[in-house]
Amino acid sequence: MEERVYTITELTREIKGLLEANLPAIWVQGEISNYLLHSSGHRYFTLKDDNAQIKCTLWRFRGERLQFEPTDGISVMAWGNVTVYERGGQYQLDVVELVPAGLGRLEIAFQRLKEKLFGEGLFDEEHKKSLPQFPESIGVVTSPTGAAVRDIIRIVLSRFPGAKLIVSPVRVQGEGAAEEIALAIREFNRYKKIDVMIVGRGGGSLEDLWAFNEEVVARAIYDSEIPVISAVGHEIDFTISDLVADLRAPTPSAAAQMVVGERDVLLEQIRTSAVRLNSSLVSLIETSQQRLKSAEESYGFRRPFDIIAQRFQKTDELTRQLENRAKNHLEIKSKAVSLLKEKVNALSPSSVLKRGYSIARKLPELKLIKDVGILKERDRIEVKVFKGRVESKVELIDREKDQKR
Repeated sequence: MEERVYTITELTREIKGLLEANLPAIWVQGEISNYLLHSSGHRYFTLKDDNAQIKCTLWRFRGERLQFEPTDGISVMAWGNVTVYERGGQYQLDVVELVPAGLGRLEIAFQRLKEKLFGEGLFDEEHKKSLPQFPESIGVVTSPTGAAVRDIIRIVLSRFPGAKLIVSPVRVQGEGAAEEIALAIREFNRYKKIDVMIVGRGGGSLEDLWAFNEEVVARAIYDSEIPVISAVGHEIDFTISDLVADLRAPTPSAAAQMVVGERDVLLEQIRTSAVRLNSSLVSLIETSQQRLKSAEESYGFRRPFDIIAQRFQKTDELTRQLENRAKNHLEIKSKAVSLLKEKVNALSPSSVLKRGYSIARKLPELKLIKDVGILKERDRIEVKVFKGRVESKVELIDREKDQKR
């Protein structure tokens, strides 16, 4: 008997019939990723746990009854039928009902880190650095093979061909990616030869973008002395890096447009400024010429020697007044200094010693003796008098506080 040969379509339909006939509607719990609300109104997403995942569909007429809008990272319970999508040859869950089962693991981690870093002030505007208007050298931290780096290079060089781009290649997803990104940021700061830095990657699921939600990356961006633009994913994606960075770009392409101005636009601005400057100079020259002409026709030019003589006389009068005031002021200050000098001399240590007083200090530390309580017998002391000093040892200590003579 000749064996039957199936076409792919026949085999898929056979599997579809067996699966759908023998597996009734079921509840499935998992975490949403790769969520897409199509323009048709249908919703497509993946449900996953630590070891497996399943594609899911939620048709528009059912999705309109949802009490919440699903997002990547949240944990849900889905009730539906396991079906086979014939065109793709894959089994999937046709979701009839979808209810939240609490926040997903990644979403919880995101919220916790966000709250922690917010409390520490890492998102505060006062820490944000402004971007240089005309950066000569731009650092880029991203994957060397992704579309993001190609878009950044293309846009920057098309807008400003003279700009210098330095790419630090890193992994942007998976284990160890966050550490590589943080290290590249810190190395650029040690390098100190770039003016601004773009850190990011293209779009993806919450899991794909997770390296930019890691604390090690957030702190590297915060510690950076070089301004950082965060350009992660698409416009709807939002990461911890976006909150910490000095500026958030909705996409890597947008970051490239933000970091450099368009050369032709800048040249036009320079030309416009040059025209305005030239016009201002011409106007200034014409105004100055008019003022000079008016001055030539004024009384001062018609009687110059009279005006000069009056100014000389007034200058001499002011000079004499100034000299007299200065002389009086110096005499007053000189007397004050002499009085102050006499007071200082009277109170100086040498004057006190000259009147018969002495200063005693404990040896060897030369500590001033104000209280005999710091001394003990046989201690060495120094006694300084007006002319000379004496070293001696303590033989007797009288601790009486008040002695009457």
